[in-house]
Amino acid sequence: MLLSISHITVYRYSEPVLLGPHRLMVRPLEAHDVQIRKSSLLITPKHNIRWIHDVFGNSIALVDFLEKATEMRVESTVTLEQFNTNPFDFVLDPSAQELPFYYQPDEMPDLSPYLQRQHPEDDQAIRHWLRPFLNIQGRGKTLDFLIALNKSVPMFFTYRRREEPGVQTPGQTLSYRSGSCRDFAFLLMEAARALGLASRFVSGYLCQTAGSVYQAAMGATHAWTEIYLPGAGWRGFDPTCGILAADSHVRVAVTRTPSQAVPVGGNFTGFPMHYRGMQVMVDARVVG
Repeated sequence: MLLSISHITVYRYSEPVLLGPHRLMVRPLEAHDVQIRKSSLLITPKHNIRWIHDVFGNSIALVDFLEKATEMRVESTVTLEQFNTNPFDFVLDPSAQELPFYYQPDEMPDLSPYLQRQHPEDDQAIRHWLRPFLNIQGRGKTLDFLIALNKSVPMFFTYRRREEPGVQTPGQTLSYRSGSCRDFAFLLMEAARALGLASRFVSGYLCQTAGSVYQAAMGATHAWTEIYLPGAGWRGFDPTCGILAADSHVRVAVTRTPSQAVPVGGNFTGFPMHYRGMQVMVDARVVG
């Protein structure tokens, strides 16, 4: 399956400003199940660029601008081939068939950062949300539980695109019963950690197909959650759409917290009144 992604970010200013260093996370992650066939990154104004891998292995473009400007434009275009067409192509280890289960001792040092709660104060609200999906002893079939919980979000929560930065706390999302894709991904991530499941935040794209009913990701980046399951490895769960991540999902960043997965980050020197706003345009689709 061939996927095409165009991601354009534009910042505008009323007067020429001095742009500080910027950090870009726009290049998809390559692996055995996805390979980039063609890519380009166009940036204005004049600049120098360096590429690094961050602590998670994500590709990061570090940009230093060389002149003042009234507009900063970042345009990433990628064509890639996706081989992950079956999200259920895995077999759980017998030890992980039922919740709760425990990871092997040799895995714990590597998984422990993904088990740490970001908002432990929301534990009671999260466990109240999880209770109907488990039996009275707090147990359940691992995969059945995760699929049911994932599917419940679009059934009982309202998707709301939010342009403001940051992520709602799990408690806020549960209280509002609404949120953006990043809010739902963070809620599922914290819920998994509450049950002792290692989980991480994923930022990327959801490519549209003909007749696609998943409108939440159109024109924007997308976010979902990956959970580490023994025997299956990291598996993606998209609570915004209620589906497992597969052929239409393209990962750009996997991180421990949502704040580490900002696609474009930086600053400028000038008066706040000079900032006129930003625009993000994403066209991600299946092309063959």
